[in-house]
Amino acid sequence: MIITVSREFGSGGREVGKRLADALGLNYIDREIVTTIANENNMNEDVVEETLAQGLVSRVPIHYGRSFYYYQNVPTMSSQLLIRQQTLLKEFAMKGDCVIVGRAADVVLEDYDPFRIFVYADLSSKIVRCRKLGPEEEALSDRELERKMKRIDSDRARYYSLYGSTPWGDKSNYDLCVNTSAFEIKEIVPQIADYIRRWYIVRK
Repeated sequence: MIITVSREFGSGGREVGKRLADALGLNYIDREIVTTIANENNMNEDVVEETLAQGLVSRVPIHYGRSFYYYQNVPTMSSQLLIRQQTLLKEFAMKGDCVIVGRAADVVLEDYDPFRIFVYADLSSKIVRCRKLGPEEEALSDRELERKMKRIDSDRARYYSLYGSTPWGDKSNYDLCVNTSAFEIKEIVPQIADYIRRWYIVRK
């Protein structure tokens, strides 16, 4: 059983994935991929994450700590890291049942026939969740938060387009779309887990 979770920023998709993995007794895969790539290349994890998020689009400035780094050949670096990320996704899938969050895993692992989830929510609910993430989000106005959400989701959609033939978030890409608006994630995960169990029973 391989489950992939795509999500809008602020929708609680990462929490859905973690709680779902716990409920079903599956391995949870998220930061492990970034950590592995960073260790292999002696890179800062934030730099790896940002480089992967940018995909193969263009040369971009990357900032972390007090230094400012400008990679003159980010597309080449991105392609190498993206290829390694794909390999790692498949390695994790081959190891056994797991829940994988983001990284276009539903498309990359298409041959493994994963159960594909998309998590979304209305704007007001996402703003509330964002403010719980930490000081950075708490300091932003609602309008600034909305712009940040749109930017991150735009990056995710662009990244997804590298692999998928249909748009990120298109319901035809997924086996289950979950609207978390006005819900506590912990309250709805048991129902999601039960749905997935029944899904696999029916398909057998």
